[in-house]
Amino acid sequence: MSRVQLALNVSDVEAAVAFYSSLFGVAPAKRRPGYANFSIDEPPLKLVLIESAAGGGTLNHLGVEVPTSDEVEAASARLTGLGLATATEEAVSCCYAVQDKVWVDDPDGAPWEVYTVLADAEEPPGDLRSVDTCGAGACATSDLPADDSPATVAGCC
Repeated sequence: MSRVQLALNVSDVEAAVAFYSSLFGVAPAKRRPGYANFSIDEPPLKLVLIESAAGGGTLNHLGVEVPTSDEVEAASARLTGLGLATATEEAVSCCYAVQDKVWVDDPDGAPWEVYTVLADAEEPPGDLRSVDTCGAGACATSDLPADDSPATVAGCC
């Protein structure tokens, strides 16, 4: 089953967990210090809460969770084929899970990921992503080559 992911920065993960548990009528699927995620059936949603020292109430990132790595690869090929700058991460530890994913930024810079969870992990969430899309116009760069190799750019700005 595919579902949309919404990752929010929150100032108090305990208060946010209580609120979203009440709102959606489900308990978190995963809890770690400063982190929680919900697997909500109705509406189909993966809600991720990330406690942020910079404060809450802001978007962290958006995503689409898919069942397999093949679906991540298909999304990457489709997005690249449409001329969008993408960045791929394989077997990366993020949000207390090992994941394969492809990233793309919307025109205003909101980060979207298409990802699949390969396994559980005990590592803290870390950085949002280890690669950048660096699309046309980003910091006076040009698009990354549209080939099958994963992006390994550390940053474009």
